[in-house]
Amino acid sequence: MPMTANAPKLDTATREALIDLLYRLADDSLALGHRNSEWTGQGPILEEDIAFSSMAQDKLGHALAFYTLLHELGQSDPESLAYRRSADQFHCCKLAAMPRGQWEFSLVRHFFFAEADSVIYSALMQSTYEPLAALTRKLHGEIKYHVMHGRTMMKHIAQGTEEARAKLQAALDRTFPLGLGIFESTRFDDALAKASISPAPANLCEIWLADVSNVLHSAGLRANATAKPEHGGRAGRHGPEVADLLEALQRVWKQDPGATW
Repeated sequence: MPMTANAPKLDTATREALIDLLYRLADDSLALGHRNSEWTGQGPILEEDIAFSSMAQDKLGHALAFYTLLHELGQSDPESLAYRRSADQFHCCKLAAMPRGQWEFSLVRHFFFAEADSVIYSALMQSTYEPLAALTRKLHGEIKYHVMHGRTMMKHIAQGTEEARAKLQAALDRTFPLGLGIFESTRFDDALAKASISPAPANLCEIWLADVSNVLHSAGLRANATAKPEHGGRAGRHGPEVADLLEALQRVWKQDPGATW
């Protein structure tokens, strides 16, 4: 039975807002899952290689689940949504699609997203759109592991060598504006809040900031309090990183779009 079988009826404006929200959730998950999968076989230690591969698989599964909800709301099928859209049609925030970079950047990105997913999914578990509430209740269990891993590794590296600590702090300083960009506002925020489907991103960002700051403080690290958010991704305004990601992600599919697996 489709997840939307018992979904409430939505007016046109609310339906449009919900679809935009689902694209944001799905595209973030797809982009982050792909970027984290690039550490498979490349992790600094075996345990982290396995951990990032496992969490990448989780995020790709989340993307499929959100794309499935979109399909049930009249959008294209999940395969088409992942493989047939161009970069400017993706709603992922800038942080999700940034190149893999050095290990410390990927760790900070994972930490920021794990904390953000925990905050966002916790809020959506109370959504009046029951198919989304039910899905996030299911996915939240996986996110608990991501949060535990992110917090553990941030504290572990911060308590290591001076060089490792300095690299981690520098990555935090560089990445904080991108982390804030996860909560970029959109023109759909008021409609989603009015329908009690999702709180405003600014409210979620406040919770995220408190959670992240507490973890960093306990690790002896600092948040970049003067950071200005990097926005544009939610509106499809991306740098070359999204096109590069899609080229890698869609390469095999483009060789034979009609193939079945």
